[in-house]
Amino acid sequence: MIVKKIAGALGAEISGIDLSQVPSNSLVSDLRAAFLEHQVIFLRDQNITSENFLAFAKLMGRPIEYPFVKGLQNFPEIIEVKKLEHEKSNFGGIWHSDTTYLERPPMGSMLLAKEIPPYGGDTLFANQYLAWEGLSTTMKNCISDLVGISSSAKADVSKTREDRLKSDAKEGVRNEYRAEHPIVRTHPETGRKALYVNTAHTSGIVGMSGEESQALLSFLFQHQIKPEFTCRFVWQVNSLAFWDNRCVQHNPVNDYHGFKRVMHRITLEGDKPV
Repeated sequence: MIVKKIAGALGAEISGIDLSQVPSNSLVSDLRAAFLEHQVIFLRDQNITSENFLAFAKLMGRPIEYPFVKGLQNFPEIIEVKKLEHEKSNFGGIWHSDTTYLERPPMGSMLLAKEIPPYGGDTLFANQYLAWEGLSTTMKNCISDLVGISSSAKADVSKTREDRLKSDAKEGVRNEYRAEHPIVRTHPETGRKALYVNTAHTSGIVGMSGEESQALLSFLFQHQIKPEFTCRFVWQVNSLAFWDNRCVQHNPVNDYHGFKRVMHRITLEGDKPV
């Protein structure tokens, strides 16, 4: 196993691993350590089946179903994240942490590239440890005890779901999920603090008026995606990304209109942020 950083802020490519074979316990431990250290890890050339993909995910955590979109037949934990040739919006095409509107947002997510456009469709990632550490002491003191309100119904992100809800929606899904989480959370495994708001889902702050919360959130939304906090991953078919949703945001770049992009995603169960 070889680990190579891809940027100063976060992200590492890992080579020397074939996930079509069952990894040893020591290799699983090494992968987990790399995941916690680099926040997002990438493995290329993983020509694996859905069974292999799900088996690997189970070694890293507990796969759960996505609330809005039905999974693959026989693999409900795996959803297709796709944009077709005629579509203009891409699924989740905005900076976000996955499903923070749940009481127990996911620990992490995995994405496996099945079909990619001839150019474009990269994914950006942002380190939220650095976002927290980059704030002034005064701002840290101001926000450290605040609680954010997350909603699945924010207009910008709802639009990115429209095409998939037309074709792949689950039956009987709720119109809106809402949850309250600390604006600054402590990572349960590393003990480090991370900024935990995102423009896709954080709609307000408990105890503040709309005007007050939006002024503060607007600043945080811009601060947390500064270029020096980010890395960019260029996909190839059979590339796999695994990111830590507790301290990382991501944004799939929507710059490939007229082409098809299909990814398989697995989400791993998390805990209640504190």
